[in-house]
Amino acid sequence: MGDIELGNVQERFADIVWKYEPVGSGELVKLCEKELHWKKPTTYTVLRKLCEKGLLQNVNGIVTSRISRDDFYASKSEQIIEESYQGSLPAFVAAFTSRKKLSAKEAEEIQRLIDSFKKG
Repeated sequence: MGDIELGNVQERFADIVWKYEPVGSGELVKLCEKELHWKKPTTYTVLRKLCEKGLLQNVNGIVTSRISRDDFYASKSEQIIEESYQGSLPAFVAAFTSRKKLSAKEAEEIQRLIDSFKKG
């Protein structure tokens, strides 16, 4: 997939596309006006930039993603762990849980994930 860097505004825009895709570019302008308070030129500028980055595509006025939301955020998470924790998932989890305590339900869910990876 490559590392696609997005600013906060670009991520919010991408989230709108992921939520409504496939979406006509005219409808996207209306959505961005409503949700982001953007004017038409802003929407088309950000759309063009995200198409150039390879995240989105605009074919005959229909906007879709080239990379799914789940794949994008999974890659982003991997990049954070690699850059900030030298690739160590346990170090990331330790840092994360030192400030935010896990609920019993979250701990059980994580344990199920670990168990499923051990099995297969």
